[in-house]
Amino acid sequence: MGTPQQRIGSGFGGRSTAREVLEGVDLTGRLAVVTGGYSGIGLETTRALAGAGARVVVPARRPEAAAEALEGIEGVEVDGLDLSDQDDVRGFAARFLKTGRAIDVLVNGAGVMACPRATAGPGWEYQFATNHLGHFTLVNRLWPALADGGARVVSVSSAGHQASPIRWEDPWFDRGYDRWLAYGQSKTANALLAVHLDRLGAAFGVRAFSLHPGAILTPLQRHMTREEMVDRGWIDENGALADPAFKTPEQGAATQVWAAASPELDGVGGVYCEDCDVAVPAGTDPDRAGVRDHAVDPVQAERLWAFSAELTGEDAFA
Repeated sequence: MGTPQQRIGSGFGGRSTAREVLEGVDLTGRLAVVTGGYSGIGLETTRALAGAGARVVVPARRPEAAAEALEGIEGVEVDGLDLSDQDDVRGFAARFLKTGRAIDVLVNGAGVMACPRATAGPGWEYQFATNHLGHFTLVNRLWPALADGGARVVSVSSAGHQASPIRWEDPWFDRGYDRWLAYGQSKTANALLAVHLDRLGAAFGVRAFSLHPGAILTPLQRHMTREEMVDRGWIDENGALADPAFKTPEQGAATQVWAAASPELDGVGGVYCEDCDVAVPAGTDPDRAGVRDHAVDPVQAERLWAFSAELTGEDAFA
């Protein structure tokens, strides 16, 4: 039986920082894997987890850039990983498993947003392939280490999930590409992965979460023009932040760090979080925050798992 999608009163909020939510939490001896852990909110996640004593592995598409960004942070190691390339994902997982180490935390944080139409693998839409299928294969290939560690698996979704459920009739956008709907579908997939992984993994002590980190200016916006961001009210004509609702990267990292390590979530799983708490269903929030039903539906989650397993040939539970 899943955890109710309702706030638990964590005592933190949208302006809490990653460091604040880990105050008093000792992660010495724990190992975390953080995809995208060298840029934007991923970098702040790595910094916070390492600062609390964890050993952090950062698999990166650009290992040299990652090593440079992470220089000076103790307890961090870098490896190569291109999530859009299934063989590359398997290669990273194989190298990690050879070390014989257990994983206590896996943060599925890397991703792309609103990029031009492109494909990966055998014609898979690029955002779905990278944001979801890459992490799906990673989870399944790392399963022995996750189970050994009784890990928490944290998938970074987005409020963008509200734009689109899984488009079962046209998941690859063959009938016309919309980069924002494609992003929304991939973020729904991130949330649904957590729902079904938690259902499968709870018996092994593995719990899964998804989350909306908030709006933050990071390199994730690299496929947007300045004009687009001005039109949306995110920045002004000079490129300065204009929307007071935006968070700093340290605040944006807080919810995923909270989900990864807070003792408040012991025995909890399968839920979508935001602002360092379990989110409410969007239908009950007057500001339309929270999570849409299509992103936490266990029937949709099970269907997506089966679809992803068929596409990738990966299923640790088969």
